[in-house]
Amino acid sequence: MFEIVVRVEGEFAVEVQRLQRAAQVVLVQHNVTPETGLSIVITDDAHVAELNRQYRGIDAPTDVLSFPADDWPPGVDESPYLGDVIIAYPYSVRQAKRLGHDVNDSLALLVVHGTLHLLGYTHAEAAQREHMWAAQGRALAALAISQAIVPHLEGRADE
Repeated sequence: MFEIVVRVEGEFAVEVQRLQRAAQVVLVQHNVTPETGLSIVITDDAHVAELNRQYRGIDAPTDVLSFPADDWPPGVDESPYLGDVIIAYPYSVRQAKRLGHDVNDSLALLVVHGTLHLLGYTHAEAAQREHMWAAQGRALAALAISQAIVPHLEGRADE
């Protein structure tokens, strides 16, 4: 089975199993090797803002960042590791409340979105966004989460 580790850095109310399930759905739908691992880190806005500044040159927090792992070198006999999905919990809660969405549904969406990025999906261009949103929609349907929860990205300062 997949090794999906959730690390909560703070006193945040997180449904760990639901987040693991969200990542698992994406991995299963993409026929990823069952021994594959990834980490989901739930942290504060300051930590995500620092990562966003350091790796994307954007001096602000955001809801989710994904950091794909480097490919395993040939001959290494270990399970593949996809990388890390980092979620700013306070930012995500504010965003969910502002949009009128259930916080736990929003967190599951962010895990789906971040896991898709680990698998190489992107949404920089319209065609890429359409492809990613279709995969995201399939995962949300499997999780019984309405696609109406997906915020519009156009015009966001951090996208």
